[in-house]
Amino acid sequence: MEEYKLNEIEKKRKETVLNLKAQGINPFGHKFLTEYSNKELKEKFDELQGKDVLAKGRVMAIRGHGKAAFVVIKDFSGEIQLYFRYDNLGEEKYKFFKKIIDIGDIIGVKGPLFKTHTGEITVEVKDFELLSKAIRILPEKWHGLKDPEARYRKRYLDLISNKEVMEIFKKRSLAIDQVRKFLKDRGFFEVETPMLQPVPGGATARPFVTYYNALEQNMYLRIAPELYLKRLIIGGFEKIFELNRNFRNEGISAKHNPEFTMMEVYWAYADYHEMMKLTEELIQSVAIAATGSDTITYEGNEISLKPPFDRIKFSDAFEKYANITVEELRDLNKAKEVLERLGIKMNKPLTFGNVVNEIFDKKVETHFIQPTFVYDYPIEISPLAKRSENDPNIVERFELFIGGIELANAFSELNDPIDQYERFKEQAKAKSQGEEETHVMDIDYVEAMEYGLPPTGGLGIGIDRLVMLITGKNSIREVILFPQLKKKIDGEEKK
Repeated sequence: MEEYKLNEIEKKRKETVLNLKAQGINPFGHKFLTEYSNKELKEKFDELQGKDVLAKGRVMAIRGHGKAAFVVIKDFSGEIQLYFRYDNLGEEKYKFFKKIIDIGDIIGVKGPLFKTHTGEITVEVKDFELLSKAIRILPEKWHGLKDPEARYRKRYLDLISNKEVMEIFKKRSLAIDQVRKFLKDRGFFEVETPMLQPVPGGATARPFVTYYNALEQNMYLRIAPELYLKRLIIGGFEKIFELNRNFRNEGISAKHNPEFTMMEVYWAYADYHEMMKLTEELIQSVAIAATGSDTITYEGNEISLKPPFDRIKFSDAFEKYANITVEELRDLNKAKEVLERLGIKMNKPLTFGNVVNEIFDKKVETHFIQPTFVYDYPIEISPLAKRSENDPNIVERFELFIGGIELANAFSELNDPIDQYERFKEQAKAKSQGEEETHVMDIDYVEAMEYGLPPTGGLGIGIDRLVMLITGKNSIREVILFPQLKKKIDGEEKK
């Protein structure tokens, strides 16, 4: 069990709490609702000047001695200054303020709004309440909480200490709101599908496994909602989306967190061309809603999100940036030579699909800084996409890359159940040969398809990566409130 540690100052604060309780004073108060936020008090100063107002928030600074002091408090909207004065509060109340109130405490105040001689909008405190006594000391004001590990583990301190972090998550919320608004305005219905699935499907990834006691069977945290959403299209929905969590039992990196937020859209009777147009319009609208602009800066690059986005065929992109054709890699001896020449080490079985994916990930996608649709992928790496009418080895699929990051994946969905069954068989064969991240056979889904899946366009967008781009962050941990980290035991990471 991790030891509960307090430094000397914190021990004194804890003693203060206990002493207050012993005196019948509750240091953890009750509700304190205000009509205006701190930001609104400033914005409405001309209207509220001289009137008694209520303000609340966490104490961020205290300065002054003797019989007057200025205090800065912060709520969700921002900061406002308070003026505490002996003559206004009286001896008992002012003594309580001086002796008890510390930086980090949460208080509520009442008093008239005025401007100091320096023009600072301020509440002249006539009365106040202690709403929550802080025992722990906040990070030092000027340096804040800077260590990334500490910031992610103690996100609450990160939010208190670093204003820009709060702004990131405000933008994230605005972005998600706009995704929903954009799709609903175009007639898409939001739906929910299972998080616990008897068969993990919809993507090629290793699932998290759990056990359902009541049914006495293994269940899987979903790696994607795709196959359930397409069952709904079969059932008669025509325009649907889901925005929720996926779980993949994979490594943690700047671009990957095992629990992440994904938005998937399905549009009956459309194909990947409609999904391209929908995607670029959606991305632009989200950026404007969250940041006020459709131009962003990422990794030092100014990126325009104005449609239309660039487009390039997968085979052309591969040849341009990897200096080899896709078809040449079907000779696995040749593929091995190419991997050695490019300095790429394979951690997966040497198959055509794995080689193509690995080279594309390492040598091709990083070149797409401005928004670019890469389309028409080899069938071997797209088990759920519809074949091209012009080339049976190609599927109608695209991925969107911005800032060198894969942001979206979309198909004209495969709606031939016989073809789907054969592809599932190929995936199952690869799994039996040691490939863990392949699609498993889902007979129930094939049966559903046999009732008729209309031609459908499907799209998936990684919300965390989208927020990374529009906020200019190069790590997914910066845009997830509580990213996954190794467990600590006695202050050390568990190995």
